[in-house]
Amino acid sequence: MKPMTSTTKEMQRMDPVPAAAPPAEERQIQIHLRKIPLLAELNDEEIIRVKQDMRIRQYNKRDIVLQKGGHGDGLMFLLSGQLQVIDVTEDGRAIGLRMLAPGDFFGEIALINNSTRSASVVAMTDVLVGFLPAPTAMHLFAHSPSVARHMLTHLAQKIQRDSELRALLSINNTAKRIYTYLMQMQKQSQEPGAPIVVENLPTHQDIANMVNTSRETVTRALLTLTQLGIAQKDAHRLIIRDPEGLKKLAHGV
Repeated sequence: MKPMTSTTKEMQRMDPVPAAAPPAEERQIQIHLRKIPLLAELNDEEIIRVKQDMRIRQYNKRDIVLQKGGHGDGLMFLLSGQLQVIDVTEDGRAIGLRMLAPGDFFGEIALINNSTRSASVVAMTDVLVGFLPAPTAMHLFAHSPSVARHMLTHLAQKIQRDSELRALLSINNTAKRIYTYLMQMQKQSQEPGAPIVVENLPTHQDIANMVNTSRETVTRALLTLTQLGIAQKDAHRLIIRDPEGLKKLAHGV
């Protein structure tokens, strides 16, 4: 594991208190609550209660949205932007656990267990977050079949992701870890034969945190993909033109 970066130090100094969201923006978000997968199948009565109880919070890039060790006092939804779940060890090392995209929820484990947060969540961009107080969230877990079903699926997928992360970090070669991580991120285009695109590509430092290496190593690995014609970097996307070539690099060929 690598030493804590200046970014991690900065995060620890930041005040986690969010800015208030404009009322007009809050009303707009409430209209689209059914677009959040966990809430999509709620009946009208349940969605009204969620609208009444949910609070909208804004965070700036690199703000701490959830602090490790904090109490699980509610369920949170990412409405816009990008978040990263990280663990900061006692000796100051930052380990990236996973990325969150709009529609994802987080903070559920501490809420269900009535325990403290096991990891921190940091804003990778300016973000808008919905906070649902514990009583309302727990009511949904207990009385809404669709929420309970979605939560079971989510927890099963979380176990699988954690297993994949452990397997990823067990790879000794750092370049192979990076290529394997990119393979896990890639999503197939809808058009047959079209390139595979990794949307919202994290920064080199954020990828480094995820695979436990340095930013410079990530930069070199991505440059290698470009030089070999395997991938092309486009703004915040990585276009993988030769998926089989990436697979071979991930396997050390």
